[in-house]
Amino acid sequence: MKFASFGLNEELLEGLDAMGFENATPIQEKALPIILEHNDLIACAQTGTGKTAAFLLPVIHELMRTRNEVESIGALVVVPTRELALQIDQSLEGLSYFTNVSSFALYGGGDGSNFEQQKKALSMGTDFVIATPGKLISHLNMGYVKLDGLKFLILDEADRMLDMGFFEDLMRIVSFLPKERQNLMFSATMPPKIRQLAKQILKDPKEVSLSVSKPAAGVLQVAYLVHEPAKEALIAHLLNKPNLDRIIVFSRTKRNVKHIARKLRKLDLHIEEMHSDLAQDEREEVMRNFRNRKVQVLVATDILARGIDIKELQLVINYDVPDEAEDYVHRVGRTARADNTGMAITFITPDDQRKFGRIESLIETEVKKLSVPPEIGESFEYNPGKKSNSGGRSSGGRKKWHKGKRKPNKKR
Repeated sequence: MKFASFGLNEELLEGLDAMGFENATPIQEKALPIILEHNDLIACAQTGTGKTAAFLLPVIHELMRTRNEVESIGALVVVPTRELALQIDQSLEGLSYFTNVSSFALYGGGDGSNFEQQKKALSMGTDFVIATPGKLISHLNMGYVKLDGLKFLILDEADRMLDMGFFEDLMRIVSFLPKERQNLMFSATMPPKIRQLAKQILKDPKEVSLSVSKPAAGVLQVAYLVHEPAKEALIAHLLNKPNLDRIIVFSRTKRNVKHIARKLRKLDLHIEEMHSDLAQDEREEVMRNFRNRKVQVLVATDILARGIDIKELQLVINYDVPDEAEDYVHRVGRTARADNTGMAITFITPDDQRKFGRIESLIETEVKKLSVPPEIGESFEYNPGKKSNSGGRSSGGRKKWHKGKRKPNKKR
């Protein structure tokens, strides 16, 4: 379905045309008419499906059609992370390029020097505010945030916000808002707690649900059956190649991220880290360099698994199997965005088998299993119903990152 058929503002269509967007994605095709008819909406759609434009386009259209006569925020978008706030603000800037719609991204992590700029935007009004819960509440408590003319409340990645413990914060934010407004909620999953939140915030919502919890069709998924001590040698083997570009390596902990990055730098690769120890300006600089291809490999915790849109990502490596099956989908969803293709490689240790079995059940796909090269170590027979007590150290000893002698095992 073409965007022109939705009756959107001509300036919006001009922006879409300039960005090369002509046809709506399934979530956009289903959500736009519901929002344009002024219904509340609860939508289940994962990242990479075009959900950001699914709510931005109709809301921009409506704000242009019914411009506030009072100084007020027109639409409030609440998101779980600063990275997602920045991404949505960037998407908004592109979609509204030919319009006079204004926006402001509000998130924590700065040095406080931009407080007056934040206060000005919130007290004088702007069309869009994209905010993380904690930072928004700190301003709401001071009493100067102009919300009298608010028309839209949008909760993006609502499931993630609940997982991060933001339920009370969300309800406090809602208590400041005018009762007459249109509410839109987007979530990658639809557990009971999301429906409970929807009942408390939304009014007679329409529901849209796409096929969720499955990586995009363009992702080639494979997994190596590897003992824990051999993972370092395996990733070095996979990345010790010329012309590497746009690769993300995910690990569960920032300690592991730092360790992996330190080891990979021995391969003479341009490596950067992304984890919660970095200040906000450092994170933004890392992402800017990665997008500009100044960084070949980004080693990250799950802080990057949601809400970051990077074009033409070549490869995702799951150095660790994520604890939650849904996080696998979000990690793998960094590649094969839109109509592109990509590859996702996961390292499975004996103790990870049950977790990976749950992932395969969730995505309803049997991922191809590979043995590690003989020079790196031994593999094992995959059996997700069997729990290993070996700690992953029974065989396949750790090796150095450069070819040479075997390094003796020792606990980290």
